[in-house]
Amino acid sequence: MKKKTFAVDIDGTITENGGGRIHLDALEALRRLTNMGHDVIYVTGRSSVEAYLLSVFGGTRKIAVGENGGCIALDADNHILLGDIEVCNRAFDLIKNNLDDVTKKPVFPRLTEVVLERTFDMDDARKILSENNLDVNLSDSQYAIHINSKGIDKGSGFTELMNKYNIVKDDVIAIGDSATDIPLFKVAKTSIALGNASEIVRSEATMTVSGSSGDGVLEALDKLAPKLSEI
Repeated sequence: MKKKTFAVDIDGTITENGGGRIHLDALEALRRLTNMGHDVIYVTGRSSVEAYLLSVFGGTRKIAVGENGGCIALDADNHILLGDIEVCNRAFDLIKNNLDDVTKKPVFPRLTEVVLERTFDMDDARKILSENNLDVNLSDSQYAIHINSKGIDKGSGFTELMNKYNIVKDDVIAIGDSATDIPLFKVAKTSIALGNASEIVRSEATMTVSGSSGDGVLEALDKLAPKLSEI
């Protein structure tokens, strides 16, 4: 059986989106993959610290890509910063000064991005940013709205890991549910959109399942199990 690398989102994928409660059966299934010799790496919009701790306590590979690709945790005290929080803060100030109901979301401290409540229209925000020649990436994870510096997304962050650890695209299986996972899908040979994903996200995946969140992860792994060595 050839070793695979599973790039797995957290919110809405192995949690109930917004609640943060882990689907324990899905977590156990990911641990079993690790015990079989595969790598499971969390790629999330949450902080890399949260994802790294989940890998430690959940029993998967102790590496994490956080902040939608902006920050990689290689160890508890070893982080690679790919994003620029200063430009993200400038974008936040600009949006907040021009739109109503723009507030930061209470989250673990971020090193490379700004995280906002989903209380404003992103198209209006993008227009303001464009008019002021501020080029950042604004995305909705269904958990929050994220401001990342240009060129930063889950795909670019995970590609950094692929290059560092000689992981090839043919061996990558990505699992996710939101638009922020689409760039991750593009760097994986096999990509799986869950039942709670939008039609746009599902159309970008090579495989879809009907189950939502953790149930969808279990369904996906059941489908993959007979042919993991062939993917």
